[in-house]
Amino acid sequence: MEKLIGRNLNISVFISGRGSNLLSLIKYSKIKKSKIKINLIITNNKFSKGLEFAKKNKIKNYIINYSKKKEAEHKILEYLRKNKIDLICLAGFMKILSSSFIKKFKNPILNIHPSLLPRYKGLNTHRRAIENKDKFSGATVHFVTPKLDSGKIILQKKVRILKSDTEKTLAKKVLKIEHKLYPSAIEKILKKSSF
Repeated sequence: MEKLIGRNLNISVFISGRGSNLLSLIKYSKIKKSKIKINLIITNNKFSKGLEFAKKNKIKNYIINYSKKKEAEHKILEYLRKNKIDLICLAGFMKILSSSFIKKFKNPILNIHPSLLPRYKGLNTHRRAIENKDKFSGATVHFVTPKLDSGKIILQKKVRILKSDTEKTLAKKVLKIEHKLYPSAIEKILKKSSF
């Protein structure tokens, strides 16, 4: 991967839902010390609220029909190449990328997951943490590999689970820390990496 000389890191954010992590990354990209530029937003959901943030901030965005996964991924790879994307950030993207896509992209792909991995891979993380009477939950930013939620951990942050917490209140607490964690994880890999 070429070194970042006098330019920002071009990022594509993949979303499916409300896009709150996308919004926190957009805000982070606008601060002075930030070395990132969000060039492209990909979604599989035309009703994703995150598209409003894309339009508001004049960021190129594409809605991808995932009914034929192979074709969808081929199209996404084309968009990534055209827009010279250095890094993908998955932010509540509800589709699993194929190992072929991950290999073809070649650059890092990050994901943010609402649990303290390796605990609770997959879905319903808050419910599982509460049912198991865990004292802590949290969020993890990790590299994406073909194995679900199993890539190398970049950064984690904990939140305490109170006895009064429900799935909803815990989700709210975890989301709040996600918004700070994702930009911090990007900063961390920028310091270590030879982008």
